[in-house]
Amino acid sequence: MIGNIYTANLNRIEFVITNTCTGRCKHCSEGDHAGSGPHIDPEIAAGVVREVSGSCRIESVMTFGGEPMLYPEAVYAIHAAAAELGIPKRQLITNGYFTKDAARIKAAAEQLLRCRVNDILLSADAFHQETIPLEPVKRFAAELLALGLPLRMNPAWLVSKTHDNLCNNRTREILAEFEAMGIAANGGNVIFPEGNALKYFGDYFESGAVYINPYEEDPADLRTLSIDPDGSALGGNVYKTNVLMLLNQYHP
Repeated sequence: MIGNIYTANLNRIEFVITNTCTGRCKHCSEGDHAGSGPHIDPEIAAGVVREVSGSCRIESVMTFGGEPMLYPEAVYAIHAAAAELGIPKRQLITNGYFTKDAARIKAAAEQLLRCRVNDILLSADAFHQETIPLEPVKRFAAELLALGLPLRMNPAWLVSKTHDNLCNNRTREILAEFEAMGIAANGGNVIFPEGNALKYFGDYFESGAVYINPYEEDPADLRTLSIDPDGSALGGNVYKTNVLMLLNQYHP
C-alpha cells in the first residue's frame, strides 16, 4: 500500500519507451534524440503497471518516446497489462514511422488491437514531416482505421494554433490529408521554449517572458508516475528497487 501523502493521489503511469527516434524534429523540447539508446524492459514495465494498480487507483497509462514503436514489444506488454487490470485509458503517442515495410506496419496495427490500446495519438505536422516521410505514416493510419482503432492527429503548433506562420500553414496542409482519410485532429499542443524548440524558434518567443511548462506537476501532489527508458523514476530505478518502495520513499 502507498502511505506517502505526496503520492497518495497518483492516478496515471507514463512510460518513455525509448529516447531513440526516427525523427529529428526542430521543435522537440528534449533536444536532439540519439540514434540508439536504452529502452524499457517489457516484463518489468508490465510488472510496474500491475504493482502500482494494486495500490493506487490508476485511470490512465501512456506510452511514448522518442518513437515507442521502435520497441513495440514493450508497448504491447504495458497496454495488455493495463487492459487486463481494467485501466480505463490506454494511450499511445507515436509519429507513426517505425518501418517502411507494409507487412510490419499491418502486423503492428493488429497487435495494438490485440493488446487493446484505446487512444492513439498520431504526431504529424510541419516539424515531424521535415524528416519523416508521410506515406508510411498514412499507411499505418489506414491500417489502424481498418481495424477500428481510435485514432486522432496530435499536431504541434508554433506560438498558437491560430498563429499565421510557415510552420503552422504547413501543419494545416498535412492535417488536411489525414482529415480526408477521416481522421480528425485534437487541439494538439503549443511548443514549449526548451531544447531544440528554443534553439531553432527562439525568435518566436518573447525575450524575458516566463513560460510555464504545461507538463510539469506539483511535486508535492504527484499524480503521474513517469518512468524513463533506463528504468529511472522518482530519484531511483525500478530495475533496482521495488516501485512501491520508490513511491513510499518519494519526497519532493
